[in-house]
Amino acid sequence: MANPRLSSAKIIQKILEDKVFFSDLKKQISENDLPFCNMLILTVLRHLTALQQILGSYLAKKIPNKHRIAQYLLWAAIAEILYMETAEYAVINETVKNIRDSSDKFFGGLANAILRKVCAQKNILRDTADKISPLPDTFLSILEEYDSEQIRQINKAVFAVPALDITTKENPRELAEKMNAQLLPNGSLRIRNASKVQTLPEYTSGQWWVQDVAAALPVAVMGEIRGKKVADLCAAPGGKTAQLAAKGAKVTAFDISAERMNTLRQNMLRLGFQNIKTYITDAIEYLHDASEQFDAVLLDAPCSATGTFRRHPEILHIKNRQDAIEQAELQKSLLELCANILKINGILVYSVCSICKLEGERQIDSFLHNNPRFKLLPITENEISAYGKWQNCLILPNGTIRTLPYYQNGMDSFFICKMQRII
Repeated sequence: MANPRLSSAKIIQKILEDKVFFSDLKKQISENDLPFCNMLILTVLRHLTALQQILGSYLAKKIPNKHRIAQYLLWAAIAEILYMETAEYAVINETVKNIRDSSDKFFGGLANAILRKVCAQKNILRDTADKISPLPDTFLSILEEYDSEQIRQINKAVFAVPALDITTKENPRELAEKMNAQLLPNGSLRIRNASKVQTLPEYTSGQWWVQDVAAALPVAVMGEIRGKKVADLCAAPGGKTAQLAAKGAKVTAFDISAERMNTLRQNMLRLGFQNIKTYITDAIEYLHDASEQFDAVLLDAPCSATGTFRRHPEILHIKNRQDAIEQAELQKSLLELCANILKINGILVYSVCSICKLEGERQIDSFLHNNPRFKLLPITENEISAYGKWQNCLILPNGTIRTLPYYQNGMDSFFICKMQRII
């Protein structure tokens, strides 16, 4: 990539206008430019609401659509000046050149004037930005059931750079010492300031895999599954699949995406798990017609993914309540069909990486009310606390789990519950 600032601006534009994930666009960035571009793009996305207001304060009118690349270049430049240790002259010179080359000479002159003012006023602007919520109104609509203190903490979590969490096949204490990692209460390991994942100890030997601590909890609450048949629905890329295999289950993994299923298979090869069957199929279609019965089902359901904004801050700007409503309909269908493959007395664990209660607490309240074939099995502290005590109470009064992004110094926001088919 010859021009990392321009390319970063174009990626930000595509993320926000086409509502795509940054991870889907990273392959467009060269390996040499990736560290800089990654930092710049994530910085813009985390501070976007402030950057929008700051740039707006210098403009008499909106930038026309045909020149909107100038807007993205200016947001990126202001983010560099305020939050990154980049030489100011380099930011100004290259941004102005990029705008002149890709937009308009007039906007180049305007950009030069704006960025020089930003440099002169950067301490004041930082203070101003600190008072602006990073959560746009469209995302706040997802959080309507949270109180003001919770939203204040969620605001702060946007700016906390996530650590690397991993799950081990076995012996987490031993590996924690070897990797100089923090051992979390459920047995996950947390590594701060990690280098490249592939260079960490025991990667090539397949002793662990990357998995947020919250994402490791659904399998932890499934109980004893050694030797049992477990269906892993919507399984790719396979972190929970690996957990099931490590616990000795006979796993059948389903996913609709051939590309993601290929990633799952590659991950299982590195980890050395062979007790896994995989199927590329639409879960709804499979559940409608399936005859095979399972002892347990893990439904890590498709969702708005709004609980993962710490690692994917673009979610704050490309997801809204309507996304959660649409996903909730799909989740409802999947839940109602799970009985088709679950034995009587079998266990169903439902999880979503969504912060929206419509996809979690409200979804399960409705499901249990309308489905007498299932009962809720309250999750206990012992199931998730073999290695210590949590800083926050993850278990709600009814025995379901709700994690929030500021718990345990940072974790994804999940809802998890365990049910049993009784008839």
